Amino acid sequence: MWRTIMSNFWSIYIALLVLGNIAALVWLLFATNKKQEGEIGTTGHEWDGIEELDTPMPRWWLWMFILSVIFGLIYFVLYPGIGSYEGTYGWTQAQQHKEQMAAVESQEAAFFDRLGNQSIHELSSDSQAMATAGRLFANHCSTCHGADARGAVGFPNLADDDWLYGSSPEQIQHSIRQGRNGVMPPFGAALGDKGVYQLSHYVVSLSRGSSDSIAVKAGAKQFATSCAMCHGADAKGNTALGAPNLTDDIWLHGRSLAQIQSVIRDGRQGKMPKHENILSEGKIHLLSAYLLSFQNDAK
Repeated sequence: MWRTIMSNFWSIYIALLVLGNIAALVWLLFATNKKQEGEIGTTGHEWDGIEELDTPMPRWWLWMFILSVIFGLIYFVLYPGIGSYEGTYGWTQAQQHKEQMAAVESQEAAFFDRLGNQSIHELSSDSQAMATAGRLFANHCSTCHGADARGAVGFPNLADDDWLYGSSPEQIQHSIRQGRNGVMPPFGAALGDKGVYQLSHYVVSLSRGSSDSIAVKAGAKQFATSCAMCHGADAKGNTALGAPNLTDDIWLHGRSLAQIQSVIRDGRQGKMPKHENILSEGKIHLLSAYLLSFQNDAK
C-alpha cells in the first residue's frame, strides 16, 4: 500500500532522515555523557558567586534514553514508519479502521435484527428501543421534520394522526424506505386570479367556513372540475397519491388564505428522499414504531 502512494525518492529520503536522527541522538547522548575524572567543572555561568556545575546526567536517565531508542527501533521493524517499509506485522490504520467498523456493524446488526423481530407494540413499550429510535430520528429525520417531529411549512408534522401516504406500519416503512415524490400542479394559468380566489374560499370553507358564500359556490364547481380527481369528491384526500385531506384544517404549506391561494396558483413539489441505502430494515422498522408512538400519545 505504501509503495503505491510514495515514490522511491521520498521513501529513501524519509528512511535516511529517520535513521539519521536516531543515530545523531545516540551519538549526542554518549558524546555529552563522558565520565569526568577528578573535580567536576563548571559551565562558566556564574551569578552572585554561584556557579553552575557541569554535572553529567544520572546513569539511570541515560539508560532511559537508550531504552527509548531500542523501543523505537523495534517499533520501526514491526510497524510502518520508515519510508515505504510496511513493517513485519503489515499493519495499516485503514485496515484497522475497517476491522473495527466491521465489528461495530456486526454488533449493531445483531441488535437491530433482534428489534426487527419485535412487534410495533412491543417496541413502543421498550424504553431502550425508543431511546435508540430517537437518536436515529435525530440523525436522519430531524433536519426536515424538526427535533420534536412536528415539522414546518412544507415538511409534514409526524406527531399527529394526519398522514399523507397512510399511517399503517407498512405504509410508513415504505415512505422511509422508498421515499415519496409529491406533486401539486399549478392552476394559476387555468383558473386565473378570480378562479384561484373562488377555489381558495371553497377549500377553506370545508374546514372552518368562509364569509364569501358566492365565492364558495363558484369554487365548488372549480373543485369538482380541477381537484376532485386527486383529493376526492369529498375532499378527504387519497393516500395512494399523497393528496391531503382538505377538510381537517391541517395544512402542509400554511393555513392562511394567502398561503392556500399561493399553493393553488403556483403548485408545490415535495420530495422525501429514500433511505433504503442508508438505513437497514431493522432501523426502518424501529423508526416506524417510533413515529407511531407519537400517534398513540396523541390519542
